[in-house]
Amino acid sequence: MPDIIQLLPDHVANQIAAGEVVQRPASVVKELLENAIDAEATQIKLLIKDAGKVLIQVIDNGKGMSQTDARLCFERHATSKIKKAEDLFNINTKGFRGEALASIAAIAHVTLKTRQESQELGTSIRVEGSEVKSQESISTPKGTSIAVKNLFYNIPARRNFLKSNTIETRHIVNEFQRVALVHPNISFSFYHNDNEIYNLVASNLRQRIVAILGKKTNEKLVPINESTDIVAIEGFITKPEFAKKKRGEQFFFVNNRFIKNTYLNHAVTSAFEGLLAQGYYPSYFLYLTVPTKSIDINIHPTKTEIKFDDEKTLYAILRSTIKHSLGQYNVAPALDFDRDASMDTPYEFKNKHISTPKVSVNPDFNPFNAQKTGPTYFQQKASNWESLYTGINVENIEVESEPVNSSMFTEEKSTHKTYQIQNKYIVSNIKSGVVYINQNLAHQRILYEEFLENSTVNEAASQQLLFPLTLVFSKDDVRIIEEIKSDLESIGFIFETISEEAVVVKGIPVNISESQITTIIEQLLDDIKNDVPDTSFSQLDIMAKSFAKSLAIKTGTKLDAKEQEEIVNKLFLCKEANYSPFGKKTFVIINIQEIDKQFNN
Repeated sequence: MPDIIQLLPDHVANQIAAGEVVQRPASVVKELLENAIDAEATQIKLLIKDAGKVLIQVIDNGKGMSQTDARLCFERHATSKIKKAEDLFNINTKGFRGEALASIAAIAHVTLKTRQESQELGTSIRVEGSEVKSQESISTPKGTSIAVKNLFYNIPARRNFLKSNTIETRHIVNEFQRVALVHPNISFSFYHNDNEIYNLVASNLRQRIVAILGKKTNEKLVPINESTDIVAIEGFITKPEFAKKKRGEQFFFVNNRFIKNTYLNHAVTSAFEGLLAQGYYPSYFLYLTVPTKSIDINIHPTKTEIKFDDEKTLYAILRSTIKHSLGQYNVAPALDFDRDASMDTPYEFKNKHISTPKVSVNPDFNPFNAQKTGPTYFQQKASNWESLYTGINVENIEVESEPVNSSMFTEEKSTHKTYQIQNKYIVSNIKSGVVYINQNLAHQRILYEEFLENSTVNEAASQQLLFPLTLVFSKDDVRIIEEIKSDLESIGFIFETISEEAVVVKGIPVNISESQITTIIEQLLDDIKNDVPDTSFSQLDIMAKSFAKSLAIKTGTKLDAKEQEEIVNKLFLCKEANYSPFGKKTFVIINIQEIDKQFNN
C-alpha cells in the first residue's frame, strides 16, 4: 500500500498560515503598522484603496533593512525577535512569530522598498503568491515602504467572504486607532482613496485620545494612575453621565498591545456599580504594564488574547483603582455617616448676612405679682360652641350617595378579542386554536415594513423640531452619518448642518420622538459598524432593521386591549408576517388537537 502522508509545498503551507494571520484587509494593516513601530519609526503613513482590497501601503522612516534581511523577511518563521524558546516569555515587541510577511506574500502582490541610513542604495523586492519575481537595488528614502496589492487574488473563495467596502474600512480604522492610541509619541497619517482620514502629530496620551475621538472627549475624561509591584495602571475613564448604550470606546492595552479580556472588562464595569443606568456602559482607555514573564501572548494568531498569571489580583487592583479615581475627582457621590445633617445651613440662608438679634425687656414685669385676667378669645368661643349650630334643621340635610348594588363587586363581561401574558405575549383565539404573538418581534416586523415602504414607495413625512437638536459624535461616526445622509433623509430626517464632530437635526420622522433620536442613531451606527445583519443587501435595509429594533415595543410593556388588537391586525397585513426582520418567529399557533392531547394523556 503506498504512503499517503506527504509534506505540503511551501506556497500551500503559507496560504494555510495566511488563513490564521490574514483574515481581512485590517489584519494586513495591523501587521504592517506593528512592523513599522518595531523598526523604531517616528513617522508612519497608511494608504489604502477600496477598503484595502486593491492597495494597502505602509511607509515609515524606521531603521530599514539590509539586502539580506529584505529577502529573508518573506520566509516563514524568519524573525529578529526570537532566538531561543525562553524569549517567548520575555517579549517586548509587536511582531515575533515570523509569519506575517510570509503569509501576506502568499495571497497578494507585495512590493517592498527599504534602505538603512548607512546605505547609499536600498533594496526593492517584488513577490507574488510566495514567488519572488524580482530583486534589485534602487534609490529610496531611509526606512521601509511595503505595498500590498490585490489581496486574496489567488484565493477567490476568501475574497468573496469579505464584506462591503464600508465594513472593511471600518475594521481598518479600528486597527489604526488601536495602534495610534498606544503610541502617542509617533506621528500617524491615514489616507483612504486619496482622502485624508487622520493626521495625528506626536503628542501625549490625552491629546492623542482627543485627536482621534474628537474635542468633546476632553471634558469626559477622568485620569487613572496607580503603580504596584504587580501592575502599573494609567489612562482614562469617562464620567458616568457620558456612558453609552454600546461598548464602542473600550480599550485595554497591556505592555503597549491592544487586548480583549472580558474578565478585566467586568472589573471596570463593577467599579461603576450604582453610577450607571441599566443597559449603559462606560468608555475607558486603560494602559496596563506588567512583567513580561507574568503573561503569555502566544495563545492566538492575532495576539489580541493574553493569558495572565494572576487575573484575580489584577481584577481587584483595577476595580479599586477606578473606584478611587471616581471618588478622588468627585465623580462618584460621597457619603459621610459622621455628619449631622440637622446642622447644615439651609440653601436659602447660605449667602445671607448674619445680624445680631435684638432683645427687648420689660423692666416693670414681676411674675409674682401677676394680675387676674379674663378668659381668652379661644376660651370664650369654646364655651359657646353650641351657638354655632343654632338655626340649622338637621332633618332637611341631604347626603349624596351612590346606591350599592352587586354590580360594583362584579366585573363586566369582557369583550376583549386578545389577552396579554406576562407583558410579553399577545394571545388571540382563532378557528383552529390559539395564536401566541411575541409583541416585541411582531412590532419589529411591522415597523420594518413601514420604514421600507416610507423610504421606497411613499414620500416620508417629517416633523419639524421647534429647536434644532445638536448631537455630538466621534469623527468616525460623523463620517458614517455623512455616508448614509441621503438614506436618512429618505425616511424623514432633515439635517441643518453636519460638522466634523456634531450633527444638527431640525426634522425627524413622524413616528419617532425627539427623546429617542440619540439612542436610535447610536444603535444604527453600531449596526452599520458591525454589519448587522450580515445578509443586508443595502444600507437602507440595515437602517430599517436598526430602527425597528430600537423603536419596537419592549418585552415587559403592558398594553391595553386596543394596542394589542392593533399589533395583531397590523402584523397579519405584513408581507412576511411569520418572521421578524432578523429571522425569528413572530407567532406560534397551537391547534385544538394539541391542546386536547394535554388533557388526554
